[in-house]
Amino acid sequence: MIRILDYATAGEALYARPNAAVNVEAAVAEILAGVRARGDAALKEYTLRFDGVALETLEVGKEEMDALIETVEPEFLRVLKKAAANIRAFHSQQIRQSFLLNQRPGVLLGQKILPIEKVGLYVPGGTAAYPSTVLMDAIPAKLAGCKEIVMVTPPDKNGMLKPAIVAAARIAGVDRIFKIGGAQAVAALAYGTESVPRVDKIVGPGNAFVAEAKKQVFGQVSIDMIAGPSEILIVSDAGSDPEWLAADLLSQAEHDKMASAILVTPSRPLADRVAQAVEEQLCTLPRQEIARASIENNGRIVVTRDLSEAMDYANAMAPEHLELAVDQPFDLLDRVKHAGSVFLGRNCPEPLGDYLAGPNHTLPTSGTARFSSPLSVDDFVKKMQVSYYSTDAIREDAEDVAYFARMEGLDAHARSAMRRMEEKA
Repeated sequence: MIRILDYATAGEALYARPNAAVNVEAAVAEILAGVRARGDAALKEYTLRFDGVALETLEVGKEEMDALIETVEPEFLRVLKKAAANIRAFHSQQIRQSFLLNQRPGVLLGQKILPIEKVGLYVPGGTAAYPSTVLMDAIPAKLAGCKEIVMVTPPDKNGMLKPAIVAAARIAGVDRIFKIGGAQAVAALAYGTESVPRVDKIVGPGNAFVAEAKKQVFGQVSIDMIAGPSEILIVSDAGSDPEWLAADLLSQAEHDKMASAILVTPSRPLADRVAQAVEEQLCTLPRQEIARASIENNGRIVVTRDLSEAMDYANAMAPEHLELAVDQPFDLLDRVKHAGSVFLGRNCPEPLGDYLAGPNHTLPTSGTARFSSPLSVDDFVKKMQVSYYSTDAIREDAEDVAYFARMEGLDAHARSAMRRMEEKA
């Protein structure tokens, strides 16, 4: 049964988050070193050891891709394309433009926006194989102008990939696909092998081994974020349907046992009805074991005095997903300070954001929305500054530059500027 807590008296229990820490640092370091030293041979060895399949070739060819896509239901292909169009439309608004400033004669200052050339996309396998993540991660990279998008994803016991994953990759514009997963796939993207190209940035979720591998290769390549367990926080007044709220809570609880689902409301009667509805709906879920563990260990309903107090709590939690299931959600939007993605009103459940609406579903978790943002086109570009000074312009500023440099004890800096003041014979 989901716990019901009183905001005024529950204390630290209000802010508890699941501890998903697993000590895999040494094991991952060994895998990374193996791939760095032995390339494809190590990848095939690890794929046999961890995925139970011996592969002759690691890359998925066009014929294999075509055959897999042929098995995808036409209706699902239609929905994938619809989702892709929405994601593309939303993220196209994020595209930045280069600029040049000419605020005084002889001086041009600017910024060039350049795409990251090669991006690696990690896509989990098993129960966490989500074609939606392929769309969410690859489409912004494509819009940014990335030259090459390389996807890695583990094969099944027959050496095959999930057809829906491959279909999503083609729709999103992925250039190459490799049948590798785990820390070894991250290593291949970071260092490059005989088959797998080295990339400049790695994005995408994964298990503890993948997360640790991304941590260890960061600095040699860029990464998006270290994703924690999925989470939802719903702020609701007394007017919401308890069945709807229960369904929304369970939509995140079914992700994994470490996920957290929280409802915050000033209505104790609603809290009681939602708790009962959660229990009833749990019994009919195919992933009941996972969802129940999530609800019982990490779920809670918090009863506050009013909506203002509920918003204070929401901001303190900085949730990945925030639903505002109230009569006037736009009135509360200005109160939101920390959240990955906000869903406004009673008719905007979080799964809209997972699949179809268009905003990205790769979001900051574990309270990191206090300082980080959803995945976007910005994650796939770099900014390069440019400056130009004419002869007259540098002479106007050289003495000030030199003075500043000497104040910092850097005389060579000062001399560099002052050389431009010298008249040449």
